[in-house]
Amino acid sequence: MENYILNQNLAGITSSPIRAFNEQIKSIDDLIYLTIGEPDFPTPTAIKKAAIDAIQHKSNGYTHSSGLLELRQAIANFIQRHYQLSYDPESEIIVTHGATQALFASFLTLLNPGDKVITPSPNYVIYKTHVALANGSLVTIDVSNNAFKLTPEHIEASLKEHPETKVLLLNFPTNPTGVTYSRTELEAIVEVARAHQLYIVSDEIYAELTYEADHVSVATLYPERTLLINGLVKSHAMTGWRSGFIAGPKEILKELYKVHQATINTPNTQMQYASIKAYNDCDEDSRMMREEYLKRRNYLVKAFDELGFELSNPEGAFYLFIKVPQWFNGSDLDFCLALAHEAKVGVVPGSGFGDAGKGYFRLSYATKMSDLEEAIRRITNFVKQNK
Repeated sequence: MENYILNQNLAGITSSPIRAFNEQIKSIDDLIYLTIGEPDFPTPTAIKKAAIDAIQHKSNGYTHSSGLLELRQAIANFIQRHYQLSYDPESEIIVTHGATQALFASFLTLLNPGDKVITPSPNYVIYKTHVALANGSLVTIDVSNNAFKLTPEHIEASLKEHPETKVLLLNFPTNPTGVTYSRTELEAIVEVARAHQLYIVSDEIYAELTYEADHVSVATLYPERTLLINGLVKSHAMTGWRSGFIAGPKEILKELYKVHQATINTPNTQMQYASIKAYNDCDEDSRMMREEYLKRRNYLVKAFDELGFELSNPEGAFYLFIKVPQWFNGSDLDFCLALAHEAKVGVVPGSGFGDAGKGYFRLSYATKMSDLEEAIRRITNFVKQNK
């Protein structure tokens, strides 16, 4: 293989540090896993029945590459109902293989060699991979000193240093911090984006898991240059179904369609029939899950606060991003390894989300309350023994 040159864009890219750390600790007996962001709820029964019915009674062949028109209509109705956004299901929505494929297709469509994408940090590490493989460069903006929130001033400073910037990548509610943005905050961000004619790729996969306030999509404020990415994987406990979508201006989606068709040809047929049911009839299931996540969040924030940990109160998603305590002598990786081996609680090092995450760890509370309560008991003992 020495004579073969592989894709040079892969140099310096690593596989998911979240899953790599999970593999590193998986041999520990009796470990409580609070590592992966996967809902512990079963997929709602009505959704599963719709998939079974599709297998037995509907076509099992290819669908349109953009997805079943009936599904795209259901998505359009869902977006209108939840976010007051209007999209033409025939030309402005594409059904994707989860949010991950939607993101990859977006960057392959938007970027030319040398283009830059700016995004807040800490962030989901796969973004760097997507941008690099699309011949772009990801520029991260450290927002750890501003309660993990991006501001117009952050963007202006980055654009001054990186005039080749073409895209602003947003993710809110945010993985790993749980931060989200109000309409006023988004209006200020959009003002800068519009002034510099930036495209926005907005990963809003956790939108339905917004707690105290209604989620506001950035596409409501900047529809002409925003690619909105969302789906059912988090909100309806459908991670393995890989149900996502892109909504955006038809001029962009016409070109994005070429990339989408080249990467997956058509979305999975049975997933689509199940998704129609989810978008049309399962709002209540999603709401129930959100309420349970909120109870878990409130329990954990109070518990960690009483233990003396420094953390913010997440406004959405199902993660806590917690500062490694000062009394611990070591890195965030060292802390997570010690917690796994000594307390048998698995959490993820914050450095896996970029340099701005160093000194923190992420905890996923997408697991049952009894496990969270046991995890707190173990962490309490860990603190008493090590502080």
